[in-house]
Amino acid sequence: MRKILLVDNGSLRPAATLNLRRLADALSQATGEAVKAASLLHSFKISPEQLGGRKADSLGPLAERYAAEGVTELLILPFFFGPSQALTRYLPERLAEVQASYPQLSVRVAPPLVDTLLAPDLCLARLLADNIRERMANLSRPKVVLVDHGSPIPEVTAVRNYLAGQLSTLLADEAECVTFASMERREGDAYRFNEPLLETLLASPVLAEGDVILSLLFLSPGRHAGEGGDIAEICAQAMSRAPSLNVVTTRLVGENDAILELLATRLQQALAGGPLLMELPATGTKDT
Repeated sequence: MRKILLVDNGSLRPAATLNLRRLADALSQATGEAVKAASLLHSFKISPEQLGGRKADSLGPLAERYAAEGVTELLILPFFFGPSQALTRYLPERLAEVQASYPQLSVRVAPPLVDTLLAPDLCLARLLADNIRERMANLSRPKVVLVDHGSPIPEVTAVRNYLAGQLSTLLADEAECVTFASMERREGDAYRFNEPLLETLLASPVLAEGDVILSLLFLSPGRHAGEGGDIAEICAQAMSRAPSLNVVTTRLVGENDAILELLATRLQQALAGGPLLMELPATGTKDT
């Protein structure tokens, strides 16, 4: 018996869990496959009253419950842009604990939303471009900045830069330029690959005047992106320092229903035996 899970990192903001559930339900309807929403971390702390009376599901406990009910295969669909450590380290470690008690359980993890090792795919870049075009009304060839949170591993930052390159091509006739930035980074030279920081970039002579559209490479509302988040504060401070600067932000990636096309593709590829991010075979024997 198989279960399919749409899995994100998790957030303390109820809106993120509600959006993940919405997408899981929509994906179920679009594909005819039952898809359940679950988070790796954090979301279990949210009061059920803020989530329609139903507590958020965490991957580990949910996998244990399914295995106890006789499920033999988990197919995990990552709601992540790239191969973050939450996917490549925490997820397999947590599920290995479940497999130790339920050795009949096998786990397959589909690739994240962007996999630079697969054939070039413009699906996410087109979604980002559409989000940007929604903000272009009355703006003449604005500058575009693709901003993400910032990552401790270069492979995730490479995904952002890869998307910025695709956007630069898609918006060549509509934007003055397309560049990228991180919201924040860890201290030390080892994390310089996150540069430039958004705060620094918005203060630079190139961007400190005129219209800038900030393309938010974030999936769901949280404390960083969305109303009242860190990104909004950075933009407000930048405009207060440079009165001729006008920054407008796009909606989040996970708020555009076009993301369902990409999720459905990832799901169908995995069901058809396509490339996986990782596979954790059933061991067949219980650890003692």
